[in-house]
Amino acid sequence: MSDGVVDNPWGELRQFTAARIALGRAGVSMPTKPQLAFQLAHAQARDAVHVELDDVALARSLSAALGLPCVTLHSAAPDRAAYLRRPDLGRMLGTQSRSALAALERPAAPWDIGFVIADGLSALAIERHALPFLRAWVDALAPATMSVAPLAIVRQGRVAVGDEVAQLLGARLVVVMIGERPGLSSPDSMGLYLTWQPRVGMTDELRNCISNVRLAGLGYKDAARKLHYLINEARRRGMSGVALKDGSGDEGRPIADHANFLISTGVRDKGS
Repeated sequence: MSDGVVDNPWGELRQFTAARIALGRAGVSMPTKPQLAFQLAHAQARDAVHVELDDVALARSLSAALGLPCVTLHSAAPDRAAYLRRPDLGRMLGTQSRSALAALERPAAPWDIGFVIADGLSALAIERHALPFLRAWVDALAPATMSVAPLAIVRQGRVAVGDEVAQLLGARLVVVMIGERPGLSSPDSMGLYLTWQPRVGMTDELRNCISNVRLAGLGYKDAARKLHYLINEARRRGMSGVALKDGSGDEGRPIADHANFLISTGVRDKGS
């Protein structure tokens, strides 16, 4: 006990998680320090949802760093308020953006892959992680034989908008990079959604998701390796979604090796 705060006996477990566990107590209440930290995290999560993406600056930095052309687009949601109230509008392109994409010159053969970068529910995630993640993939893993469509940045976009973008671009496979719903310890988490043969009307069981891409979560290099594996398998097998499993991390590792850090290796369930 210190300063009237009674420590929680599970306090050692906090080294394994950013979750709010074992905070202790002051009387029957939460101590002041974790209460203030909670209020700050809540405010950061709310801000992440409402902040607008600077798509022009992002396009400029992506083009300069990666040497790939960028096109800036907008969903059918006219503003942030409409986007939050009407998820359906974020899943489709606005009329002007649809016309702009349709007018782009397409190659004789379809693009092998298209990247769609959408603000989603955290523009902060995209501003922080889109460029370093793409650099990690392009520099280390992008196959030289794979053609990459112009990068498409969509404001007020949700995952499904990538299907329409890729269909209009003529891409065999699409990866949607999107800001995920902020948590109280992760206002800047980015998700990656891969879809083979994207087209309007597809549903989520046809996609593969790599979640929590950020410095305090899944690092850029690890996320790029997972994406590289899924891209190769999707192209080889001609599928994505629930039928395509991520086998990039545990090849050859026995199930028994997946230990639970909460259970001592010397303790076994007597009922097993």
